[in-house]
Amino acid sequence: MVTPSRTSVSTYTRTHTATHLADVILGSIADILGTLGIDPTRLFADWPTDQTAISNWIEEGSLKCVALECHRPNGTVNPVFEFPVSYTTTGLGNRRFTADRAARLKYLAKLQQVPRGTRYRLFCSFSGPHSDQAGWSPGTRASVAGMHLASLGTLAAAPHASAAMRYYR
Repeated sequence: MVTPSRTSVSTYTRTHTATHLADVILGSIADILGTLGIDPTRLFADWPTDQTAISNWIEEGSLKCVALECHRPNGTVNPVFEFPVSYTTTGLGNRRFTADRAARLKYLAKLQQVPRGTRYRLFCSFSGPHSDQAGWSPGTRASVAGMHLASLGTLAAAPHASAAMRYYR
């Protein structure tokens, strides 16, 4: 008889988890763009659409990874940042909403700016079927083969899911 109430609480928490992780991922992308010297105007203009899409995909459990590619004027793609999302079925993995902003900013301080005219692209990959979201369409990611991988570890955690950050250069 308490089961419907428990389901309601679980859904409510999962919604908050999705919103929290989407905000941390997009905030990290904004920090990265600023550090690299890439104009973030489009990111902020698209923020409501991107935040809704990423949050919805996390809530439904389909989002595998958000990727930020930096496309340089010479045609190379470097660096590439990935934000993999992992899920727990019970919501018991981390009962608090956390974000390690200090560790992220410490790591970002080591990044070098990219050449003027570098543009960025965002991609999402999925672990299975996912809902269509406004402002998002299929695309092809650049290869990271041969690039050096560095991992920052867990970027943010909450009940039901967490997000990490890794960096290819």
